[in-house]
Amino acid sequence: MIVGFLFTGMLVGPHGYGFIDAVEEVEVLAEIGIVLLLFTIGVELSIKDLWKMKRAVVFGGSIQVFLTTIAVFSIANYLGYGIGESIFIGFLFSLSSTAIVLKLLQNRGELQAPHGRFSLAVLLYQDVIVVPMILITPFLAGAGSMSDAAFIPILAKGIGLVILVFASAKWIVPQVLFQITKTRDSELFFLSIIVICLSVAWLTSSLGLSLALGAFLAGLIISESEYSHQALSNMIPFRDIFMSFFFISIGMLLDLDYFFNDPFLFIIIAACVLLLKSVIAGLSSYLLGFPLHTAVIAGLGLAQVGEFSFVLSTFGVEYGLLTDEVYQLFLVVSILTMAVTSSVMSISPKVADKVVNLPIPSKMKCGFHSRKMMAVLDKKGHLEDHLIIAGFGFNGRTVAKAATIAGIPYLVLDTNPETVRKEQLKGELIYYGDSSQRGVLEHADIKDARVMVVCISDPAGTRRAISLARKMNPNIHIIARTQYLQEMEPLYELGANEVIPEEFETSIEIFVRLMKRYLIPKDEIEKFISEIRSDGYEMFRTLSGAMSIYDMEIDLPEMDITNLRVRASSFAVGKNLLQLDLRKKYSVTLLAIRRNSEVIANPDADAVLISGDVLVLMGSPEMISKVTPLFVGGDI
Repeated sequence: MIVGFLFTGMLVGPHGYGFIDAVEEVEVLAEIGIVLLLFTIGVELSIKDLWKMKRAVVFGGSIQVFLTTIAVFSIANYLGYGIGESIFIGFLFSLSSTAIVLKLLQNRGELQAPHGRFSLAVLLYQDVIVVPMILITPFLAGAGSMSDAAFIPILAKGIGLVILVFASAKWIVPQVLFQITKTRDSELFFLSIIVICLSVAWLTSSLGLSLALGAFLAGLIISESEYSHQALSNMIPFRDIFMSFFFISIGMLLDLDYFFNDPFLFIIIAACVLLLKSVIAGLSSYLLGFPLHTAVIAGLGLAQVGEFSFVLSTFGVEYGLLTDEVYQLFLVVSILTMAVTSSVMSISPKVADKVVNLPIPSKMKCGFHSRKMMAVLDKKGHLEDHLIIAGFGFNGRTVAKAATIAGIPYLVLDTNPETVRKEQLKGELIYYGDSSQRGVLEHADIKDARVMVVCISDPAGTRRAISLARKMNPNIHIIARTQYLQEMEPLYELGANEVIPEEFETSIEIFVRLMKRYLIPKDEIEKFISEIRSDGYEMFRTLSGAMSIYDMEIDLPEMDITNLRVRASSFAVGKNLLQLDLRKKYSVTLLAIRRNSEVIANPDADAVLISGDVLVLMGSPEMISKVTPLFVGGDI
């Protein structure tokens, strides 16, 4: 959307087709857009939420912004720019696009993935740090002669504003809004929010600071009250309208002739910016303890220049820190990096796979803190017939509790160092490690494990973990959680025995509760659910409490019940059961064949297998291992 606004401005502006040449009037609307944008950012930010992610926000964000600023400063200063200008250019390129990155992460279902959480933390830090950057900008314009005497007034103003924000958020604004909401007048409430925003903005402006800073502080004040959600919903339509003016006006300022003078040079510079920012952002993620694979994806996601860089650039132009040529260069490079963000994030998992497959020591692939934390996993002792839980979110915790109650031996793997440390202190059998890495699964005794439950929020990480686990232990029973139905088939193809889609189970639960409200008999509800699941993904499980084929393993501890999918290139395709003679040759019994939505129980000897059939086999682990190549390919 933002890229569309930028290109719209380029086309209709004075340097494009010239449909609009009143740039100054549009810039007035754009400034209103900046004020409302920063106000809504302040409302959306919660000091409590920031505190929950304090380590990733403070350390990850600080490392990323500081290293990027230093790197760009060094380059700009080497090219002959002054100290103040070089620092300011470093500020501009240190910021990433909150709007674009979060939207793409949400669309891809990766906001709760490790790289999604880290990206969110860094973006929140950038949204906050832009305010001090705006404050510092006037001093950078005169960096060569900045004195202590000049700095004291701005410091005093800053302290005063902090006190005002705290007092207003704690006592003044909540009481004012409470009295207003008692009138039950929605228009009065909306006008009050506007008055608070403009009042604080006017106050900061009268102190010699920016309107945008005041709007941000006003939003932060309201965010700590119980009325923040209503205030945000009232402001979002207006913010979107005026924000579009802002980005369109930025596009109008871009001189297309300047770009077409040497487009290849600008593309090369934009590529260098993407590379530099991705390396630094990835490094900051790696230093926080995230695995190399996560660091690469997070780094590529934060590689673009952000919308707040445009906001900051207007102050740079105002104070003379950016010449027209440098400003045009910044606009071109920024728009190019934002335009390719979607494509870069799409290929980031493949790039991360290639990086991880390089001849790098396995402990380096697992993260900066992996050496010490992996040593704990080494010392755990050998496990057999155990459960491996990959990921310790809500689902992982639930599975671990159930395993504890049932007396099932298990261990948990998670890539969040803070979670691992906290849960280990509680006595949880959790270890640091990326379950999509061979070395980690070897330490987890994957070859002797009985079941693996994959509860990772990262779809790409889930696929890698399932594929690797199946290769390392063909007999392990893999249960995977996924968010969407369309992800089921790829996970089955990679080797999962059972895939539980959250949206499918949620829809069933909603309908069950609905039918109970209408007093539908319990047996009819169970029959209906059974039919849904037989058409969906789980033919053998019902809510009736009857023993499923998987429950037979409890009564037959020396036998395994395994699902195998018949691959197109396997020996078994086109053969009937009499030809295969599984029971006589391998002492393995074929219980059922699932073919699309149909289930063939106790199939006849003349039943012919076709590609895509899912076979339910019962036998000893050793014999099932021997018969597996018949259906999935390999040496027989």
